[in-house]
Amino acid sequence: MLLNSIAPRLIGALVLTAAAASAGAVTEADYARAAKLAYAQPLVDHAVTRVTWLDAGHFVYTDHDASGDRLLQTDTATGKTAPLFDADALAAALTTLLEAKDKPVKADKLGIRGISTTADGRYRFSVRGTEVACDAQAHCAKVYAKAEAEPGALSPDKKSEAFIRDWNLWVRDLATGKETQLTTDGVTDYGYATDNAGWKHTDMAIVEWSPDSKKIATFQQDQRKTSEMYLVSTQVGAPKLEAWKYPLPGDKDVTMIERVIIDVPTRKVTRLKMEPDQHRSTLCDDISCGPDGGWDDVKWAPDSKTVAFVSTSRYHKDAWFRIADADTGAVRTVFSEHVKTQYESGNGTANWAYLPQTNEAVWFSERSNWGQLYLYDLTTGKLKHAITTGEGNVTEMLKVDPATRTVWFRGVGRTAGINPYYQQFWKVSLDGGKPTLLTPEASDHTVSLSPDGKLFVDAYSTTTVPPVTVLRSAADGQDVAPVAKADITRLKAIGWVPPEPFTVKARDGKTDLYGIMFKPSDFDPSKKYPIVNYIYPGPQTGSVRGRSFLATHGDNQSLAELGFIVVAIDGMGTPWRSKAFHDTWYGDMADNTLPDQVAGMKELGAKYPWIDLSRAGIWGHSGGGNASTAAILRYPDFFKVAWSESGNHDNRGYEDDWGERYQGELIVGKDGKGNYDSQANASLAGNLKGHLMLVHGTMDDNVPPYLTLLVVDALMKANKDFDMLMIPNVHHGYGAMSAYIARRRWDYFVRYLAGETPPKDFKLEAPKD
Repeated sequence: MLLNSIAPRLIGALVLTAAAASAGAVTEADYARAAKLAYAQPLVDHAVTRVTWLDAGHFVYTDHDASGDRLLQTDTATGKTAPLFDADALAAALTTLLEAKDKPVKADKLGIRGISTTADGRYRFSVRGTEVACDAQAHCAKVYAKAEAEPGALSPDKKSEAFIRDWNLWVRDLATGKETQLTTDGVTDYGYATDNAGWKHTDMAIVEWSPDSKKIATFQQDQRKTSEMYLVSTQVGAPKLEAWKYPLPGDKDVTMIERVIIDVPTRKVTRLKMEPDQHRSTLCDDISCGPDGGWDDVKWAPDSKTVAFVSTSRYHKDAWFRIADADTGAVRTVFSEHVKTQYESGNGTANWAYLPQTNEAVWFSERSNWGQLYLYDLTTGKLKHAITTGEGNVTEMLKVDPATRTVWFRGVGRTAGINPYYQQFWKVSLDGGKPTLLTPEASDHTVSLSPDGKLFVDAYSTTTVPPVTVLRSAADGQDVAPVAKADITRLKAIGWVPPEPFTVKARDGKTDLYGIMFKPSDFDPSKKYPIVNYIYPGPQTGSVRGRSFLATHGDNQSLAELGFIVVAIDGMGTPWRSKAFHDTWYGDMADNTLPDQVAGMKELGAKYPWIDLSRAGIWGHSGGGNASTAAILRYPDFFKVAWSESGNHDNRGYEDDWGERYQGELIVGKDGKGNYDSQANASLAGNLKGHLMLVHGTMDDNVPPYLTLLVVDALMKANKDFDMLMIPNVHHGYGAMSAYIARRRWDYFVRYLAGETPPKDFKLEAPKD
């Protein structure tokens, strides 16, 4: 559905057209160049940034160049690297197995995902959505005999998987295919291990297997009184209703969990002796935060007799470290932490560890204004000492070895004189002392640590320098062997230019903010360019899409090619800096970092005469869709154009764990006014002066489309002109419609911010291969 502005803003259009003349007309050739850059990542050769350790001595990775992809394995003992399979033989075997003769699997583009080893020594992976296991000679079979088999959570011995069927938990023997029902009292909305509360609802089972693969820690999830969300499909004939449990801030009844331990051989279910817990995590706004499932805040003892877990209060102000006896269900609270805003355990991993071998626990806290590690006594619950101190944050604790009393972690802001967002890798003693830096390069380091903690693969890069990947010793950081060095020759050949990092001052005039700027590849400092701000306000991440090397940064460079300066600034209220920085606008989500975005853009405009601040635009998706609409309504004389995708424009209609974590408890007074009122974009509809495009997928099960329609309703009642695109049957991500929406976004800024006419119906599409 498209709603065009009814009345053209003739005077503004004439002014913009005149101002844009100095930047030059936008041509189809400009769009073609922008299109190439939008899909430029495959032009980066030998950029190995992620590897998978199969065991302590072998890791696999995909190496890519103009000839295609190669799945390689490195033997760390011999230093030899070779193809994991004969690619031609594997492609042929997979084509036969998947019955894909009409669309055969290609040897130079196998499309393998999530590789691991099986209990019998084969290689398991997903290809085209099918789980497959192959031996080294490329003899392959499907993991599941039934095509409709439920996805499972793999046991540590790799012999079994736990899965959900009809609200109950089952296990599947992977060798025989035998399925065993573990629970019997699961019913609708009161099931076991379910991953279906709020914005995230999948068929995966949320469980933590014990190390001996005989027990499962999970929960029975009570949603029987939880409110529901509804979406309706668009199709010929009767539409299809989609309904699921989706609690909202302030709801009396929200999703709760009842923790249980299941003994797999006997099918005995032991309920932990405690009241139901909140459906909360210390790490994110869901109970399971990682991409591969799992239960981040539950960790077993090595002997499988006890399990530690962290309970989080509804509003994330309290966290309790607890230990349960797996046989009796007895629970003991060891220690707790209370914060005034919201407690979180890190960025990427839950940074706490259960060490029953030494009767200790490692705990993460920002009590010093920085994210540090602390050592606690499990008997007394008392703090023994800080493990890390000073400025800078521990972001991901990758391994703790009680035997050597060593912790390996990634951290930011711990090295003076370098970008405080660069991730570096460290080790430190559990007994404290000065941490040892294992990755000294002034770069952003992506680290994959071997299972035994002796080696790690380090891929380091910056936003302007492509990655170098090496194998290093986890003892001292010394290089063991090279892995890969990226080559951007093909990328440069299409006109790619690197973005430019910059710093500006925040709203307070003192705090440094870090951002990156994108210019047209044919940039001319004698011309004047409109400026577009790409925004994501957080609070769980920021606008800059990482500090490692990326060829595209979304389509920021593509938009710049059309005659714009594009900037991304991580404002106050986003993570990775101090706790005070992150908490800048806790309880006031209306802020959205906008005071910092405006201050930063004004500083850049004062510094660079080629930036035309009279033509400022902004766009974002999700939280950025909310922020970009807020920007043009709160700063109507500064922002002239806003493009807003899938925004959570009023957090009273978004999932409970988001607003209640960052805005706090919903409080409404006797006069009907509440502490969430100011963050609702609809309340500012009367301020609109410029051009606003609202975009939303009609089947968005993350941010419901009704939140955009609240703004639409208010704009119409305020008699305002605006534009809208409702994308039928699309979720939070736009899938096959992404290219169309990107092209429309380019057109919008070209037409209304640059004052030019875009080429008609330019077809933006990904390369065929």
